[in-house]
Amino acid sequence: MKRKWWHDKVAYQIYPKSFFDSNGDGIGDIPGIISKLDYLKELGVDIVWISPCYPSPMADQGYDISDYYNIHPAFGTLDDMDRLLTEARKRDMYILLDLVVNHCSDEHEWFEKACADPDGKYGNFFYIEDKKEGQLPCNWRSYFGGSVWEPLPGHPDKQYLHLFHKKQPDLNWENPEVREEVYKNINWWLDRGLSGFRIDAIINIKKKLPYKDYASDRADGLCTVDNMLAEAQGVGEFLGEMRDRTFGPHEAFSVGEVFNEKDEELPDFIGDNGYFSSMFDFAPVVFGASSKGWYDRQPITPDDYKRCCFHSQKRVGDIGFLSNIIENHDEPRGVSHYIPEGEVSVYSKKMLAVMYFMLKGLPFIYQGQEIGMENMKFSSIDQIDDISTIDEYHVALNAGCSQEEALKCISVYSRDNARTPMQWDCTENSGFTSGTPWLSVNPNYHEINVKSQQNDPDSLLSFYKKLTALRKDPDYKETIVYGNLIPYLEDQHNLMAYFRKGEKTLLVIGNFQTEPQDITLPGKCKNVLLNNYPETDISENILHLKNYQAVILEL
Repeated sequence: MKRKWWHDKVAYQIYPKSFFDSNGDGIGDIPGIISKLDYLKELGVDIVWISPCYPSPMADQGYDISDYYNIHPAFGTLDDMDRLLTEARKRDMYILLDLVVNHCSDEHEWFEKACADPDGKYGNFFYIEDKKEGQLPCNWRSYFGGSVWEPLPGHPDKQYLHLFHKKQPDLNWENPEVREEVYKNINWWLDRGLSGFRIDAIINIKKKLPYKDYASDRADGLCTVDNMLAEAQGVGEFLGEMRDRTFGPHEAFSVGEVFNEKDEELPDFIGDNGYFSSMFDFAPVVFGASSKGWYDRQPITPDDYKRCCFHSQKRVGDIGFLSNIIENHDEPRGVSHYIPEGEVSVYSKKMLAVMYFMLKGLPFIYQGQEIGMENMKFSSIDQIDDISTIDEYHVALNAGCSQEEALKCISVYSRDNARTPMQWDCTENSGFTSGTPWLSVNPNYHEINVKSQQNDPDSLLSFYKKLTALRKDPDYKETIVYGNLIPYLEDQHNLMAYFRKGEKTLLVIGNFQTEPQDITLPGKCKNVLLNNYPETDISENILHLKNYQAVILEL
């Protein structure tokens, strides 16, 4: 594996609308991010990924972009972005933006020109088909529910394709002119000083053509888009071209949101000359998903989580780097998702932090994760903003769930859990804004906030700082960044343990339950590098683990 500048870094994701509001309008902004750079630096963050802050009608919270070359006024200006890039460089930090190019907004000038002249140049920027009475080109279901086909505005005889929201028409990547526009925009940002991109929903850019129906999987007669994606061939031609025209010449960092890659494709995606620098490991995230909907989803157990992580590590091996997460803007809070109900505590939060952070790959922290922010307790569907959650609520009702059951299931998985405002202190609105927040603050901000943890050596925030410091420690960095990962006692129930072997031998151990658990160490403990309890109980090579205890040992 070729060594890259980003291998030993720690990354952090910001959802700008909810991070910090500098002007009291209830919406987080770029000046707010600038004001918190020192906080992130102190946490040990090197790379900051900012979710979309471009102009957008916000049908999908900014993932429907109407102008790729500007900043949404609610978030600030291009001058603010330039200032952020400058201030980040002063702190040896790197800024990533979201690259959303499977689709744009229906308010983008390309789509408006396509509507004005469907048979002209911009009509070919999208997938536009003639309408046939009582017949759709295919029965694919949008990710947000309903058909992927929508009537083209001003043309009742035509329709356009949208895999996501109807206000997010898919761009036609088969058209070289579309690709040229995308590459031009990427290079414009990289030349401006951006360090790279997180690439959104990128596998969707390659469609299986011509269109065809698949077996329906719900009463609506439609089918999941996954069927089409499994058959689509040739996405690599697009991705390789994008790498060669943009990321490669700039030595930029790119991390892909990739769900459908096959094992044999991994070297193409994240090998030495991969399409991307890295890609997220979503194995634990997608575990238990059901084609029927969230109401039918299987909860993940500690043993499931362990198996998912180890499987991902094994299949990638030395091919390249994964990016490891426990949460992001599209998922519920990790501590509420991976720790069984009723067992969430500062100990279990620290244990989960250790187990994911020490995996081989690049660790990403999502805003609020470092203080242990938890899922919101929703009491009404009226509290929900997220379009995906609203769709799943109705899917559950249509499947026969009661309103109470439907609300309970969406509360577990809603994207709004991760989008509630960052909890900075215990003042009104958690110190996020002096105005009215765009989305309700989690009421537990009085107990869970940055200020209460900042100077507490036993807090979760302080523990995350120890994790980032250990990753950068010159004595252990080589092993943590490049060492092999080898599972240990893989079959022991509710225990997750693995070696990191390189210049040194480290053993990472987590007791994934409230009951104590003993394990036999494979060798003499030379040093305890990190422990979420004050002491480590080892007698005659037997490690006695307490409730959700996690330790990192040097053997």
